Amino acid sequence: MLNIKYYDNDRSFHLTNGKISYVMNILRNEQLGHVYFGKSIQYMSSIIDCRTNLIVPLSPCVFDGDELFSLENTPREYPSYGKSDYRQPVYQVKNSDGNTISNLVYKSHKITDGKPKLAGLPATYVESDDEAKTLVVTVVDAYLKLEVELFYTIFRDFDAIARSVRFINHGDDLRLLCAQSMCMDFHDCDYEMMQLDGAWGRERHINRRKLSAGIQSVESSRGSSSAMHNPFVGMLKQTTTEDHGDIYGFNLIYSGNFRGSIEVNVFDQTRVNLGINPFDFEWLLEKEESFQTPEAIVVYSDKGINGMSQVFHKLYRSRLARGEWRDKPSPTYANNWEATYFDFTEQKIIDLAKQSKELGLEMLVLDDGWFGKRDNDKCSLGDWYTYDEKLPNGLDDLGRKINELGLIFGLWFEPEMVNMDSDLYRAHPDWIIRVEGQSICHGRNQHILDYSNPKVVDYIYEMIEKVLSSAPIGYVKWDMNRNMTEIGSAYLAKSRQKEVPHRYILGLYGLLERLTNKFPYILFESCASGGNRFDGGMLYYMPQTWTSDNTDAVERLSIQYGTSVVYPLRSMASYVSPSPNHQQGRSTSLKMRSDVAMFGTYGYGIDITKIDENVKKEMQSYIGTAKSNRDLIAYGDFYRLMSPFDSNFTAWLCIDGKKEKFVLGYYKVMSKANPELRKVKLVGLDESKNYMCVETGIKYSASQLINVGMFMPEEEMLDGDFISYLFNFKEV
Repeated sequence: MLNIKYYDNDRSFHLTNGKISYVMNILRNEQLGHVYFGKSIQYMSSIIDCRTNLIVPLSPCVFDGDELFSLENTPREYPSYGKSDYRQPVYQVKNSDGNTISNLVYKSHKITDGKPKLAGLPATYVESDDEAKTLVVTVVDAYLKLEVELFYTIFRDFDAIARSVRFINHGDDLRLLCAQSMCMDFHDCDYEMMQLDGAWGRERHINRRKLSAGIQSVESSRGSSSAMHNPFVGMLKQTTTEDHGDIYGFNLIYSGNFRGSIEVNVFDQTRVNLGINPFDFEWLLEKEESFQTPEAIVVYSDKGINGMSQVFHKLYRSRLARGEWRDKPSPTYANNWEATYFDFTEQKIIDLAKQSKELGLEMLVLDDGWFGKRDNDKCSLGDWYTYDEKLPNGLDDLGRKINELGLIFGLWFEPEMVNMDSDLYRAHPDWIIRVEGQSICHGRNQHILDYSNPKVVDYIYEMIEKVLSSAPIGYVKWDMNRNMTEIGSAYLAKSRQKEVPHRYILGLYGLLERLTNKFPYILFESCASGGNRFDGGMLYYMPQTWTSDNTDAVERLSIQYGTSVVYPLRSMASYVSPSPNHQQGRSTSLKMRSDVAMFGTYGYGIDITKIDENVKKEMQSYIGTAKSNRDLIAYGDFYRLMSPFDSNFTAWLCIDGKKEKFVLGYYKVMSKANPELRKVKLVGLDESKNYMCVETGIKYSASQLINVGMFMPEEEMLDGDFISYLFNFKEV
């Protein structure tokens, strides 16, 4: 059923895979009009004529003497400002005349099997051409000599459309003032907007609000996709739940400044734009130069938010993440950061490794403090060589000793940053992002290296390549702990200063491409003060991201629940941290912390050399459970059942593709007197099957679990605050 067809009589395009359809047409003024996106339909010409154009008082009209055709109320595919449309444009170009009016009209199109790569940018991909079809529509502005290619890819196995845009200048110099990746117009405004908001330590909380007249948006101008707003926008009916109803999801595969906006006009029509943030953006496009926008993924589901999430999860797990670790769950691990912070010795790390092996863990990660003369966060960033006083025998010797224990050796880096107290800064003070003549802010006592400068990127590559080649390192945690301020570059010309944020991201992507190709066996994990850059751009290079610096089990319920709206569990790095928690002081049981961390990667960030034998036995049990469930959790279908944003309770489950086994997590935050019995209704099961709970031995029919539910143990009512249960089920 995968097909893209052009209907010459209607001058229209229909993209379908049998489950979704996307329809657009060439309008009377030769621009592209949007017709439909949603559940698969049988195409008929009447769909083009179903939109009634009415005479709208005072609306500007395109053709002399014709009062019916105005772009003010016409759904469009890639609109500019002007030419009778007052809504937000998706692109804007300034020419040598100083004006910003542009008119892109249809020139040609081509339909191909497969999916082309995007130059210099992460994007979804296919492994064989029969997995997708791509439509490229070329539109031109003859006066500006501007050619624009609009890319639309529809997948065979995923209910998603991938969109991006390439600008090619064949004339005099142009300046792109706005170059977003997609626009989609809807005929009505009866929707809610869903976004993932937060801050450091409380990332990606779900926010739903009814659309209202005007513009509502989420964005980042911090140089990263940010913890404050994720590059995702959802549009859903008010009646849509986790398991029922229509939802559209828009996600940008990009790690820098973005903007996702929804505009409701005076005719109750809705426009969604997504792409690079036009605020403080400008790109000089000289003759015969091109500019490629990041890729936007558009998903439709009529099976609720869970249905949309599972499309994103499956697509991103298998056709965005890459490399040897794409299809391998993360090893269980110990990280020394919250166990030692900067205060460690080589022997301390070896002792942690020995205890890790005894517990059944598979990897030891050495975090911040191993390089330069790094005893605090005020010095040595940029000096990527071994701190001899801490590690007198070097990284190679330490790595070999850890390997001899049967563990993978992991290492922390923060390669995008520099301290002023460092050899790198003293040698190259002009290599940081700053504006000459202006004072400069710092964040965490550090500054950002200018990755728009290829010399900086090459230098960092050589330093990291030398370290990774010098020792048996199997894992890298790639951190980034501050956002951009006073954005400028000593390398770039004055006329290109507004290109710095995007060129920085391109430099970062180029560096990651080189390193992941050079060291394909290394598991890379992205981190940015926790979840400050949890996006598809980083997922392309690294299959997992540190979900949040906040490791408190209760806070992580909301963070992981919200993150799962778009991103798969395989991508959520997590571990069991100390109690009381170091970020906000809450005390929770080892079981609660473990049961939450289980739904992501799994490890420990506590000083396991100081725990008693009873706790060790408990930890060994949890590690065994994590190992037995990790394939299921990494690659199964995830369903959210009870939301921490709506109640005192959270529940979710993960089920394998054959629906033969699943694991259910249930969590209570606060206790209350004389409580009611609690039960959880399950979803996603095969209703023709029966299942047994491994922990209780009780058998259930799937229909019983779906329609009646599973009652929680009575102990849950009496055991106090912060209670969790993990139930494993198998088909019988």
